[in-house]
Amino acid sequence: MVGDVERVAFSSGGEVLVGDLYLPTSSNAKRRPAVVVAGAWGTVKEQMAAGYAREMAARGVIALAFDFRTWGESGGQPRSMEDPYTKAADIVAAAEFLAEHPAVNGDAIGGLAICAGSSYMALAATRAPQIKSLAFVAPALPTRADVLENLGGETAMAALVDAAREAMAEYERTGRQTLVPAVDDSAGQQSVAGLDYYTNADRGLIPESDNTFNLASWSTWAQFDVHSVAKELGQPLLVVHSDAAVNPDSVRQFVANVSAPVEQLWLDGASQFDFYDQPAAMATASDAVSAHFSRTLGQTGE
Repeated sequence: MVGDVERVAFSSGGEVLVGDLYLPTSSNAKRRPAVVVAGAWGTVKEQMAAGYAREMAARGVIALAFDFRTWGESGGQPRSMEDPYTKAADIVAAAEFLAEHPAVNGDAIGGLAICAGSSYMALAATRAPQIKSLAFVAPALPTRADVLENLGGETAMAALVDAAREAMAEYERTGRQTLVPAVDDSAGQQSVAGLDYYTNADRGLIPESDNTFNLASWSTWAQFDVHSVAKELGQPLLVVHSDAAVNPDSVRQFVANVSAPVEQLWLDGASQFDFYDQPAAMATASDAVSAHFSRTLGQTGE
């Protein structure tokens, strides 16, 4: 069962990051394994990061869900920046924070990431010796070809990068930020990816999220290649995914390039957004993740 949720703060890149530390219920005072939880693109800690942090705590693992720089309750300007490099640095800072926490076994820290958080976690894991084991749920690990296709090709991507640079220049000149909806339902297009999750008050449409994306983000995000770090990963890795979720072929390609041991669990018919908050997909994924961390970090059960 989940015990207390401790509000915490730590620094990264000169900014204060705010998080929630989910603690298992137990009379045993020994230090426990702990995991940093990173959510999907454009999300705050109260969304899927909190969901999986609760699932981990219920299985005996201390779990930290936090807001990245420029998101949610954390500091940083301009806001809503989807920057893989700063997000990876924030994960490193979160792992360093956990390693010093009195309830945590500093030699048993893992990284759990959902969707795009997996790309940032992969980069962070090459820079944080504290992270001893990894689990990616519904990972978004796009190849460069995927990125180009998703953004509409070389010309479209170049235009986005130019617009991003203009947006940052405008911010530096005037302080004006170019924020757009992260998921836009204004046109009534039901085919928009994740529309039901992000626009449904019973799912991801929560008060803590303002559903914004800063156009200046494209200048760094469009150039990031997570596959370039696959061979550097030395931690044991679990991947939980589905052929009905995002870019399954790119996930297989990433896994093939990882030199460390990789376990895989592929679920039939689970969509990308089922993994975010649907009980069946979350429970199956969380059971597998907990078992993986128990094997690689030490006993996590109550």
